[in-house]
Amino acid sequence: MNIVVCIKQVPDTTEIKLDPVKGTLIRDGVPSIMNPDDKCGLEQALLLKDKYGAHVTVLTMGPPQAEAILREAYAMGADRAILLSDRKFGGADTWATSYTLAAALRNIPFDVIFSGRQAIDGDTAQVGPQIAEHLGLPQVTYVEHVEYDGNETFTVTKSTEEGYEILEVGQPCLFTVISSAEPPRYMNVRLIMSTYEREIEVWGFDHIRVDAEQIGLKGSPTRVAKSFTKGAKAMGALHEVSPEEGAQIIFEKLQEKFII
Repeated sequence: MNIVVCIKQVPDTTEIKLDPVKGTLIRDGVPSIMNPDDKCGLEQALLLKDKYGAHVTVLTMGPPQAEAILREAYAMGADRAILLSDRKFGGADTWATSYTLAAALRNIPFDVIFSGRQAIDGDTAQVGPQIAEHLGLPQVTYVEHVEYDGNETFTVTKSTEEGYEILEVGQPCLFTVISSAEPPRYMNVRLIMSTYEREIEVWGFDHIRVDAEQIGLKGSPTRVAKSFTKGAKAMGALHEVSPEEGAQIIFEKLQEKFII
């Protein structure tokens, strides 16, 4: 079985700040990490590898420093690592990113693709489903657990607001994994020692067949007009009244806000 895991390097949002003038993220001095949901997707792939045997490829798109998360994936147990890196890919929104990743995936053998539900720097949850649409694959989102029959069918536990759904999906397919799935394993000490000797394939614009008008900033239909931090709420009004009077005050406030 061939498994591909799409991962992303993201800023550690526990330390992220916004430029108050430009309204953009201040990335200088902020450590980068593997996106947590993606790491859970990698863990699902490695569990399948442990149980059934599989070849696991990790794929990411980003600048040269994104190599760090690919080496982390090697140390966890991945077999192949590919970095999509080219200035022409820069400035991509989710649509252009998924288009580029899908083009790369057409050159990689796979039976199943894993990705995280969403990235913590954007929180859109769009790239995984968009990849599936580009490739014409069945997809299941919000996946918490995956089992395999050893042949060609996956049994998937999907988290929903009401509980769980159990679905059967034939390969090839794509799953997006949530952070409450199986906790990612620690890097293997033996693999850490060898990871910097292993090859990371770097693919640029010339390595994949894409339309230059649909990648990077040029191919991105969305634009961020402004980013800002959430302001503190003003202190509410305190009323010492009877329950009946309190209900009337609430009713009037709702009318003021055009809620009722």
